[in-house]
Amino acid sequence: MTTPTIVLVGHGMVGQRFLESLADRGVTERARIVVLCEEPRPAYDRVQLTSYFSGKTPDDLSMVEAGFMEKHGIELYVGDAAESVDREARTVTARSGRVFAYDTLVLATGSYPFVPPVPGKDARGCFVYRTIEDLLAIEEYAKTATTGTVVGGGLLGLEAAGALKGLGLDTHVVEFAPRLMPVQVDEGGGAALLRTIERMGLTVHTGTGTQEVVTADGVVTGMKLSDGSELATDMVVFSAGVRPRDQLARDCGLTVGERGGIAVDERCRTSDPAVFAIGECALAVDGRVYGLVAPGYEMAQTAAAAIAGGAADDGFTGADMSTKLKLLGVDVASFGDAHGAAEGCLDVVYSDSRSGVYKKLVVSGEGVLLGGVLVGDAEQYGLLRPLTGTVPPVSPEQLVLPAGAGAPVALGPSALPDDAVICSCHNVTKHAIGQCESLAEVKKCTKAGTGCGSCVKVIEKLLPAPTDKGLCRCFSYNRSELYEIARTLRITSFAALLDSHGREEARGGEGCEVCKPTVGSILASLAPTIGLGGYILDGEQASLQDTNDHFLANMQRNGSYSVVPRIPGGEITPDKLIVIGEVARDFGLYTKITGGQRIDLFGARVDQLPAIWTRLVDAGFESGHAYGKALRTVKSCVGRTWCRYGVQDSVKMAIQLELRYRGLRAPHKLKSAVSGCARECAEAQSKDFGIIATANGWNLYVGGNGGATPRHADLLAQDLSDAELVRLIDRFLMFYIRTADRLERTSTWLERLEGGLDHLKDVVVHDSLGLCEELEALMAAHVADYQDEWAQTLDDPERLRRFVSFVNAPGAPDPSVRFVPERDQIKPDLTILTIGNLEGATSR
Repeated sequence: MTTPTIVLVGHGMVGQRFLESLADRGVTERARIVVLCEEPRPAYDRVQLTSYFSGKTPDDLSMVEAGFMEKHGIELYVGDAAESVDREARTVTARSGRVFAYDTLVLATGSYPFVPPVPGKDARGCFVYRTIEDLLAIEEYAKTATTGTVVGGGLLGLEAAGALKGLGLDTHVVEFAPRLMPVQVDEGGGAALLRTIERMGLTVHTGTGTQEVVTADGVVTGMKLSDGSELATDMVVFSAGVRPRDQLARDCGLTVGERGGIAVDERCRTSDPAVFAIGECALAVDGRVYGLVAPGYEMAQTAAAAIAGGAADDGFTGADMSTKLKLLGVDVASFGDAHGAAEGCLDVVYSDSRSGVYKKLVVSGEGVLLGGVLVGDAEQYGLLRPLTGTVPPVSPEQLVLPAGAGAPVALGPSALPDDAVICSCHNVTKHAIGQCESLAEVKKCTKAGTGCGSCVKVIEKLLPAPTDKGLCRCFSYNRSELYEIARTLRITSFAALLDSHGREEARGGEGCEVCKPTVGSILASLAPTIGLGGYILDGEQASLQDTNDHFLANMQRNGSYSVVPRIPGGEITPDKLIVIGEVARDFGLYTKITGGQRIDLFGARVDQLPAIWTRLVDAGFESGHAYGKALRTVKSCVGRTWCRYGVQDSVKMAIQLELRYRGLRAPHKLKSAVSGCARECAEAQSKDFGIIATANGWNLYVGGNGGATPRHADLLAQDLSDAELVRLIDRFLMFYIRTADRLERTSTWLERLEGGLDHLKDVVVHDSLGLCEELEALMAAHVADYQDEWAQTLDDPERLRRFVSFVNAPGAPDPSVRFVPERDQIKPDLTILTIGNLEGATSR
């Protein structure tokens, strides 16, 4: 019997999902599978494409499990696109000239970026935003650019804008529609998104299109817009939508839609029964081309089921277009009838323009949830989307109101029926998730949570709580319990804590990479209270520290270190600025102004650190603790001293707070800011604790985060005097340090805290647990005991001995730490690391 051959053209996310579906159905065991991949690498996560600019590598984005192709005998040809199809002969010819015969052909050619046909669109400096190669080209060109413009304000356009901003460019977004993300959000949602994005420093032009890309000698220099205005820009990224890649199908005579897309039936078969089409290249039976990954996955499974034979499923007749994503750090979600197109529907809207939050639910006259739009706060998306088409167990008003307003009901996953689809990417129900014991098991068995990731929080709430809540294999206690043990029993060493309270099998051992730095942080935060010396590199404490704490500086990618002196409140004198410049010049360091209003000095060898610190300490500087899980900075605007809008002295307050909390070790890093008025120039609401001036004092916000998972801070108290403000921050910080888990930011801690913000208010404002006096005493002890770690090191020759590149050659610098010039400064010379790996190799 002849082995049938299945040829897959295209190896993106949908193509890989098709292969996995074939494998699940045993088809790979009885058929030859050939895959023609146009790109130079196998399938990768295009949904997370922008994370490349956050440090992920192309390998990190790969969708192909190691050994998958080999295990299933799949022939993968990367960088070899299909050039033509001969349906009569049933062959596919690849770019390389190879010809593959097929019994079944599956087209998963995806889509291509639409570039408006405007003059100058092909000039040097014009890009599209679609593949990893596009990103590599954009990253390289941006090194010589200062301004970038994205054409298109949709999903991918805003991701591209975030990438340009992250590359340090002044960024513009041009959107022809009257609002951003016109397909996903309504006018109110678009307005909220616009305000938030403009606060981030991006310039948005809506209701206008690109008329011309202006060039000089073939290089982009600007743009002319349809409203008559002009933009000066160095590069243009087109992200104005996509079009189905259906040319291969057109050329071989398959039926395509009038506006593009390969026409398929409910089994994803084309007009030729031997040819299937899936994903963005296909025109479904409902007349739509679906550009989201979840419908593509459904089509992949449908086609695989049809090819495998057996019982027919329901086929693919359309898909849920719900989506949730984070654009420029802003949560945006839409689901169901987001625009309220159903006859007689009603809107329930909550809008807070100040915080950039907009929520709209669309309901029928009978109370059935039809859809919604969420901007700025999409926490409820994972619960609301599965409830679409039902009457929610609580009123719509309670579902959109924020915590603390209108006594909303906490609607948990228990309110969802068993057949509710929790993961729309892989069509996984609540019942299926309930059969698993852990998130890892859910991902392995159902693939839920491995797509866009928006369902993970709901999945975690559906899973049983872990029975062992211990910190690690060495301790059965969690971090907060170990903190209480050390504080109450005044335990001053890791060894003593492990031997007295560790798991039986761990006692007498050395601990692990989890508990050692965790206990080190606990002991450092409790040092003045339990009678332990405050210097973290003395005795046993040194062995507990992470790499950065171990040398009181941040290690960089080539083994050099960065030095960040503290600049309280961002205020600095000209003389101190000159000192920093002289130090950077004399030691050949790269200098960069940070987002925390201080100056980072990169490129120091470990043996140079003491000499650099000496110069800085002599000039009145001290450690900025950029290396530690401690307070980093307290940013500030200039306040009422200089600004005509300021109502309080924000700089003075920021300096006071930074000097009070400097060196405070915590479960994670701490950031703060003080704004002198409601214009919020210091971005206080994105900090762990932020302060905004009012005419009557200060408002205190807590639990904010501006990092990988941004969160607006919550208002803890308002119109506080200086003394009241400091007292509340003392209590808040010490309660956080006392009760948070290992490496838990205040934002995550506050969301996990039972009772949330209301409980926190009860504890630190109303003293419901009677802890406030104790919390204040702990902070007072820290303030009284503080000493600068750089100065402490310089004062002790024994402590200085650790700062060498080689213990057996203290005066010798590390020869692998080298640099090359770039933009009148230096950057790491990483090529020597690659060359070094080739030493001793022989040619064959």
